[in-house]
Amino acid sequence: LVCCPTPCALKIADKISEQFDNAVLLMLDGSKMSSDYRVPPIVMYERKDSKWLLKDKHTIMLRQWEETRAIAGQMLESGDHALLVDFDSHLDDITKDWTNQKLNTKIAELASPANGNI
Repeated sequence: LVCCPTPCALKIADKISEQFDNAVLLMLDGSKMSSDYRVPPIVMYERKDSKWLLKDKHTIMLRQWEETRAIAGQMLESGDHALLVDFDSHLDDITKDWTNQKLNTKIAELASPANGNI
């Protein structure tokens, strides 16, 4: 079962692809979001002939997936993932920082060479 883009996601992706020819639509598969899951939980669509088509998962390569997975696991364990603010939350309460500066700082700290990462 593959997660499918909502009409809203497709509309946004269409607008982006109007400006950038090689734009892709990335989605996270929430059913595969766990620190134990070894494969990136990403679904990618590419625009072909004015339609968004699922890209073959075997042609997608992600750099530093293991490091990303480890950092995400640490953030889930510590509860820091709760700091994430999406833009909808910001619209509901404009005091919430949708640029996620605090969260980005924590990610940078976890990814730093001092923590054994590059």
